[in-house]
Amino acid sequence: MAKPGYVYIASSWRNPYQPAVVEILKAAGIDHYDFRNPPGRAGFGWEQIGGTPYSVGEPVDNYLRMIEHPVAIEGYQADYAAMDKADTFVLILPCGKSAHLELGWAVGQGKRTAVLLLEDPMTPELMYRMVDHLSPSVHELLGWLGVED
Repeated sequence: MAKPGYVYIASSWRNPYQPAVVEILKAAGIDHYDFRNPPGRAGFGWEQIGGTPYSVGEPVDNYLRMIEHPVAIEGYQADYAAMDKADTFVLILPCGKSAHLELGWAVGQGKRTAVLLLEDPMTPELMYRMVDHLSPSVHELLGWLGVED
């Protein structure tokens, strides 16, 4: 399989593996989008606009106010532009709702998609059947992405 032109990496700020996977893809010469460090700006985080830690959650009225904040809109637009540019998506587990929405969008757009199964044990997910590839390791994912040993 040929190397992708541009990879969107979908995951979570809480995912401890995401930074290492980003570095491995970078070392392999794979052009990619890192939501934590997007080009020319800081990655969006709810705490930038007064949000509480993810483990606490937000009252609905606070969330509805925050989702309309200019910083949230700018973060969304940056991520969406990268999604649109990407020809390949890699979801790195564990992750949450946003990353799964991004992956579902990518599937619907007909882009190449993979899930990197770094949760072990993991909760089985039937709908992962709709992605192109389920990868049990970063090394195996690199092979699917067209990186030779």
